[in-house]
Amino acid sequence: MPEVRRRSSVASELAWARRVLGAAGVADPRSTALRAWAAVTGRDPGEGWLEGNRDASPPAAARFRRAVREHAAGAPLAYAVGSAGFRTLDLAVDPRVLIPRPETEGLVEEVLRWSRSRWSGPWGTVADIGTGSGAIALSLATEGRFDRVIATDVSADALAVARANLARLSPQAPVEFRQGADYQPLGADRLDVIVSNPPYISEPEFAELEPGVRDFEPRGALVGGPDGLEPTRTLLATGARHLSDGGLLALEIDCRRSQACLALARQAGWSNARVVPDVFGRARYLLATARDA
Repeated sequence: MPEVRRRSSVASELAWARRVLGAAGVADPRSTALRAWAAVTGRDPGEGWLEGNRDASPPAAARFRRAVREHAAGAPLAYAVGSAGFRTLDLAVDPRVLIPRPETEGLVEEVLRWSRSRWSGPWGTVADIGTGSGAIALSLATEGRFDRVIATDVSADALAVARANLARLSPQAPVEFRQGADYQPLGADRLDVIVSNPPYISEPEFAELEPGVRDFEPRGALVGGPDGLEPTRTLLATGARHLSDGGLLALEIDCRRSQACLALARQAGWSNARVVPDVFGRARYLLATARDA
């Protein structure tokens, strides 16, 4: 017979989740339970305690318990609840796409800062290479003043997630999705900005990642070949052909290989190539222009 459960309070659901998560060894089960409840109900995490005496709706409680069990079994919380916050956006995510990281929010900020300093009117066209969930492209379409945003990915599954996020968010700037690897989907388009968070983990490093990342997130969005540099090397080698004069290339990079990335940019003839730190002080972003602006 199917399980029959009485209506429970928000507080009792949170208490149950703390026990389950704590028994599974999840760090800080209290705040994790609150974040999971907020994600499945669309509320602020602090409201879970404030509304503890209220009845939990059966559908919300069922979604919450399913998410808690999945996270206790090892799934990343974002996959368990089906969403991840990124800058101003709430994005749907699942194992078809990489979970957006806080470091990548800084890459978006670098593009916005550069664009504000360059243009007083519309900002032209930007392409996001390897868009995944659409985090970068949709943030730029939402926060920037671009005429057009192009988002590419080699994975049809990833593009399906990104398109669903576009439909949910409906940013002001038009966003076009194209499938293909590296710059192939761009064709003969000339762009004003190219931005990418390419795979940059080496194959040996991938084997050492924590299980929640290694066993759940898409390998192709993480591994950049034997040395972690293959996608970055490709983007630097031919990116200038797709940019207008003075156009910007902005890449997220592995801080451990920042100097190697900078050397690759200079060898490829990029002007003003420089590495910029993230909010944690780590060398995280490579910025370069096709020619002197």
